[in-house]
Amino acid sequence: MIALSGIISNLRARLDTRAALTTLVLLHSAVTCLSLIRVATFQSYIHFSGERVWLAVVVAAAFSVVSLLFAAARFSFGYFVGFYFYTMILGFLWIDVFSEYSYPQMLAGFSAGLSLVLVLLPMLFVRAPFRQLVALSNARFEHLLTLILAISIGTIAIASTYNFRLVAIANIYDYRGEIAFPGPVRYLIGWVSSTLLPFAFACYWLLGHRWRAVLVVILLLFFYPITLTKFTFFTPAWLFALAVLSRFAPARTSVILSIFIPMLIGLIGNVATGASLNGIVGRYFDLVNIRMIATTSSALDIYNDFFASHPLTHFCQISLLKTVMPCAYQDQLSVVMQETYGFGMINASLFATEGVASVGLYFAPLTALAAGFILALGNRASAELPRRFVLISSGTLPHVLLNTPLSVAMVTHGAALLFLLWYVTPRGIFDADRKP
Repeated sequence: MIALSGIISNLRARLDTRAALTTLVLLHSAVTCLSLIRVATFQSYIHFSGERVWLAVVVAAAFSVVSLLFAAARFSFGYFVGFYFYTMILGFLWIDVFSEYSYPQMLAGFSAGLSLVLVLLPMLFVRAPFRQLVALSNARFEHLLTLILAISIGTIAIASTYNFRLVAIANIYDYRGEIAFPGPVRYLIGWVSSTLLPFAFACYWLLGHRWRAVLVVILLLFFYPITLTKFTFFTPAWLFALAVLSRFAPARTSVILSIFIPMLIGLIGNVATGASLNGIVGRYFDLVNIRMIATTSSALDIYNDFFASHPLTHFCQISLLKTVMPCAYQDQLSVVMQETYGFGMINASLFATEGVASVGLYFAPLTALAAGFILALGNRASAELPRRFVLISSGTLPHVLLNTPLSVAMVTHGAALLFLLWYVTPRGIFDADRKP
């Protein structure tokens, strides 16, 4: 046991060097672009041309310099989300070179690249901890975790009265349009599935209460037949994977590997089995390489095209603001995109919604900078907590932020609530797991 612990410690130290991280992020950038070449053979809205590949390679290589920030910066919540943002924007810059839409592509690429740099500056480097004016004792914190379980069970019970179907994941779209929850129930579902239960899972797992962690996983599984979303279906496995990965790799390396390894597996499997989305390998490639990664990048491509010839929202897509200001769009933007392009309900990140859709290409970098400072509040709230705990407890939020506006992530999915939970968490409760 002592020898194994020494091997793991040595491995973690080697993986956390600047040289190792630099190599890994550059490999990740290359795999992201190669994956998009394969994705283009399946998705009609993503294009690839051998005639312009040289330009795409130059753009991607130049932009990959930004990835070196992740070899230098320390781990934080912003580091976790920021690396996923980097992957999405790199993918958009690659897609932008080949795009057949009629928006100003050079301006859009420059705006997206600058937006990423500006959002990363506070997310990576604003880490000063808040003064903890309210701190729970260890005993009261345990009561808080019990309360989270009670709220989760109550939410599942109430939400199940509105919808509970055991449906194969391939058939969820046949039924999801029929699901409607009252506003309070919809918010509870988002808070519990995206924030409260992942937070409880991280606490129980790192405190050694494995059976309670298993109970959390079981509760998370109940949200799939309630919501019929891939997000809720894969959340339990995702959290467990982060827990295992972070046991053997340090936090920064775990962040990079958490997206690099799944994408690399999908790319190798697709190349080995041929151009098909059938079978287990094909469905994996569709889920990970296409839907989880490429779709988030292509959403920026589509939003750029739409708002190049349609009125900006000036943030009226936010429900609260829509009630007090005129808005050119009565439906949600995802519905508008579905009706315009027919590719499905295209939700998009803050770069597309609070950026391109709200203020246009010239001012989008400023909204990204503001968003970076908002997300950096998570860094400050969690600054004195163990890295592994921050990583696992926030495990769902990078995916949420890739696919939803910042306002939705903060309120509907409970990112602001997670910041509050981090703030009141007693700093000594994880001392046994804290990295020296």
